[in-house]
Amino acid sequence: MLEVSSGGTYVDATLGYGGHTEAILAANHKASVISFDRDPAAIEAAGERLSGYEDRVILVHANFSDLKSELEVLGVGAIDGLIADLGVSSMQLDSEERGFSFRFDAPLDMRMDPDSDTESAAEVLSRLSETEIANVIYEFGEERFSRRIARRIVKARESGEPIETTTQLAEIVRRSVPKRKNERVHPATKTFQALRIYVNGELDILEDFVRDTVDLLKPGGRMAVITFHSLEDRIIKRTFQNLAGRCFCPRGFPECVCGSSKRIEILTRKPVIPSDPEQQANPRSRSAKLRSLRKLDLTQKYEK
Repeated sequence: MLEVSSGGTYVDATLGYGGHTEAILAANHKASVISFDRDPAAIEAAGERLSGYEDRVILVHANFSDLKSELEVLGVGAIDGLIADLGVSSMQLDSEERGFSFRFDAPLDMRMDPDSDTESAAEVLSRLSETEIANVIYEFGEERFSRRIARRIVKARESGEPIETTTQLAEIVRRSVPKRKNERVHPATKTFQALRIYVNGELDILEDFVRDTVDLLKPGGRMAVITFHSLEDRIIKRTFQNLAGRCFCPRGFPECVCGSSKRIEILTRKPVIPSDPEQQANPRSRSAKLRSLRKLDLTQKYEK
C-alpha cells in the first residue's frame, strides 16, 4: 500500500513492538522512518528490536495527534507515506500489569501512557454516574447490556467494593450479560474496549489526524490505516470520502460547510480484510480492516 521508495521518509504513527517500522525499513534500504508511540514501554522494546537500523529510524514518545508539531521540531515538512495501526497493541494486551486484558488479574489502568496525568479506568468508574458509565459502554463498546453493567458497577462501589481490578470488572460484566450459545468472544470484551477508548480519547483525534497527515504528504504520498472496530472504521471511511470530494452537508444547503475537497484518491474501494488462513494463524486480526489513500498532485488535472 505504501510503495516504499528509495530515500523516502515515512511515519509509523503507532509503533507498538515495531513490526511495521521494521517492514518499511526492510522494504528499501534507503528509506527512513519516524515512529510514534505514547507508551514508553513500546519505545524501549521497539528500540531494542530496531537497533540495527539506528541510522534510519527516529523513535518519538508522543501521541500521533501531535504529528505536525513533532515533525516540525525534527525539521520534517513533508513525508512520503504513513501507516497507522489503531487501538491497543498486542504488547499492551499481553502485559499482566497494564489492565488492558481480562486474562490477567491486574489494576484497572488502561492508560496507553501510564506516566500521563489522565484518569485510569478505575478512576473513571469511581467518578462517573450510572448513566454516564452506561453511555460510555454503549457508545464506545456498542454493548446492548450497558445499563445492566453500569447498574452493577455503581451498586458495587456504593456497597464499599469499588471496581479496581480487571477481574472485578470482568466478573460484573459476566453476571450482567446473558450467556450465548457457542460464544467465541468473552462477554467483557466490549466493555473493556469501551473503557480503553474513553480513557485514552482514541476516537476524538482520528479525523484531525487524517487531515494532518494529508497536509504533510507529498503529492503521490500514501496513507494506510488499520482499524479494529466499527467506530474507528466509520470515522476513517467518512474522512477519506470527504477528502476525496464527497459532501456530507444536508440537501438544500446553499454552500458546502463540511470541508469537502478533492485532495486524495481512495485506493481501497472496499477495506482489505484478513484471509481465513490469516485469521486462523492470528485470531486478533479477525476484525481488522485496512484502508488507504494517495494524495493528489493538485497542479495536475484529474477526472471526476
